[in-house]
Amino acid sequence: MKYLIVGLGNIGAEYANTRHNIGFIVADALAKDLGATFTTDRYASRAEARLKNKTVVIIKPSTYMNLSGKAYKYWLTEEKTETINSLVLVDDIDLDTGILRLKTKGSGGSHNGLNHIIETLGHTDFPRLRIGIGKDFARGFQIEYVLGRFTSQEEIIFMEKIPLAVEMIKSYILAGPTITMNTFNNR
Repeated sequence: MKYLIVGLGNIGAEYANTRHNIGFIVADALAKDLGATFTTDRYASRAEARLKNKTVVIIKPSTYMNLSGKAYKYWLTEEKTETINSLVLVDDIDLDTGILRLKTKGSGGSHNGLNHIIETLGHTDFPRLRIGIGKDFARGFQIEYVLGRFTSQEEIIFMEKIPLAVEMIKSYILAGPTITMNTFNNR
C-alpha cells in the first residue's frame, strides 16, 4: 500500500523557516526519520521510503502555496493513490502554536493552499494534519505574520512538537485516522 504525504509551503530561501512553511519542515523531519532524500521532480521535491510494509511518498510542492492543488492532484494520479491514503501537512492560524490536529476533511478556512486543493479536487474530503502557528498579529497583518520567521519561543515549542508530528504521520499510515486522532489530537 502507498501513502502520499504532502507538506505545504513555499519554495525559496526567503520562505525558509517561516510559519507558512511548517508543512515543509515537518515533511523534512519525516523524510529524515525514514531515511529518505528529496530529489527535484515534476511540481515538487519528492522522497520515497518504506515504513513496515507501506511505501511512503513525501512531496514538497514547488508550485508555491496558492497553487498547492496542482502538485497534490498530479502526485495522487502519478502515484495511483486515493485521497484517503494521503495526508496534507499544513499551518493553521486558528490553532495555538504547536497544537497538532488530524482531520479527515473540512473547509480550507482562510488558508489559500487548502482552498486551492479543494478547488482542484472539487471536494473537501482529504486528510490533513493541521499544525498550529497561532495568530499573534494585528488585524490586517496576517500575511506578514504567516510569512514571518519563528520567534525564539516558537522555535522551542516546535523543537518538541515536530517529532510528535512525525509520530502522528507514522501512526496515520500504520494505524489509520481514527486511532491516530484518538491517540494524538488532544496531546
